[in-house]
Amino acid sequence: MKLDNFDLNKDGTYIIAELSANHGGNLQIALDTIKAAKEIGANAIKIQTFTADEHTLDSDKDDFIVKGGTLWDGRKIYDLYDEAHLPWEWHKQIFDYAKEIGITCFSAPVSKKSVDFLETFNVPIYKIASFEITDYELIRYMASKGKPVILSTGIASIDEIQDAVDICRSEGNNNIIVLKCTSAYPAPLDEANLKTIKNIAETFGVVSGFSDHTLGITAPIVAVSLGAKVIEKHFILDKSIGGPDAGFSLDKREFSEMIKVVRDTEELLGRIDYSMSEKKKHSRRFSRSLYVAKDIQKGDVFTEENIRSVRPGYGMHPKYLKDILGKRAEKNYMFGDRF
Repeated sequence: MKLDNFDLNKDGTYIIAELSANHGGNLQIALDTIKAAKEIGANAIKIQTFTADEHTLDSDKDDFIVKGGTLWDGRKIYDLYDEAHLPWEWHKQIFDYAKEIGITCFSAPVSKKSVDFLETFNVPIYKIASFEITDYELIRYMASKGKPVILSTGIASIDEIQDAVDICRSEGNNNIIVLKCTSAYPAPLDEANLKTIKNIAETFGVVSGFSDHTLGITAPIVAVSLGAKVIEKHFILDKSIGGPDAGFSLDKREFSEMIKVVRDTEELLGRIDYSMSEKKKHSRRFSRSLYVAKDIQKGDVFTEENIRSVRPGYGMHPKYLKDILGKRAEKNYMFGDRF
């Protein structure tokens, strides 16, 4: 599968820097963040396309007040989304700038209206955020555009994940990526359950990855080692910008370190390989082989005292020692001779 110009089959892990609300209400900060993401080696910048009215109602009733032990407890949902949203009038400049500097930019819309708006920019990828995965008609409409669809599983049951995948396929869209996600901000480590990443790929026949809300960079590294082909993490230019997502976002230094370690992890994982490379063959000289440990005269019996398995590896393979012991020498051997 290709995500814009990135081939998941040969180009490694696709790393997405999530801008989210980390623009601080300032277009220049948004542009500077995109530039920083490109500089540190992220493959894509992801924005969110919505208005507060598309997400919720401007109501003061208790149902519309955040609670439950989040970073935003006590705040009105409408106000939170109003603060976080990226103004629609910024989109053209953001997409144009990302294209100019050579980083993929895509978005997570929350309505058919926002999908139609994004289609005017010919976005290469669509994302369904965790809290939209139950909006089947939005998924259907998005999938119908023929672009790769990334689904976050945060609040979904296994049946709902299957439904979302089936809906995409019913629209003839098989370019599906499903991200393991814990919809807690920040997410506790003991709720990450990263072993699910491999199971997602096996169960649903999709590319699997990880949308991370934990603190630090440990979880994405483990996710890659468990088979994640896509990593999404919130990115902020500088945490002093503040905002709803700053507390669980990585700044430029941290995100850069995460990318470096992900790439190191890819090298470490390599491929399944039992071949005898030239380097491996060369290193075998340090292995064990059979050598004469005491002078042996013709007719002497070979014993564990006069024939030993030692380093280096220029002599006979140690597996033959049991076949040699007890037999008699047909010639003289000197201490240190290869056997």
